[in-house]
Amino acid sequence: MTVEFFLVVPLIVLVLVASLQVIGLARVRIELQGAARDGARVAATTPDPAKAVEAVLAALPPAWRDHTRVSVERPSRVGVPARVTAKLKHHLGPPFPSGFGVSVTASASMRTER
Repeated sequence: MTVEFFLVVPLIVLVLVASLQVIGLARVRIELQGAARDGARVAATTPDPAKAVEAVLAALPPAWRDHTRVSVERPSRVGVPARVTAKLKHHLGPPFPSGFGVSVTASASMRTER
């Protein structure tokens, strides 16, 4: 019984740690989606795409700002959706190999108001 216990415990720990990494990835996705929504809100009300990019980056944690790429598509006609897309490469920790990362993308759109 003791041998089986010591064989199973590392496997259980590995699964728990991997689960924590997946939960962290979900958190990254939710935060990136919220930042894209903030940028779409600004893009819908302001004709300057740089302000939408600033809004996305301001909504993200400082450590992610340098690694996030933001694109803004804002038509000049009122009522047509403005779209903001944010991409980030999230590096996973143990038990995954070092340097192993997942590309996370989030986008949001809102109709332009002016």
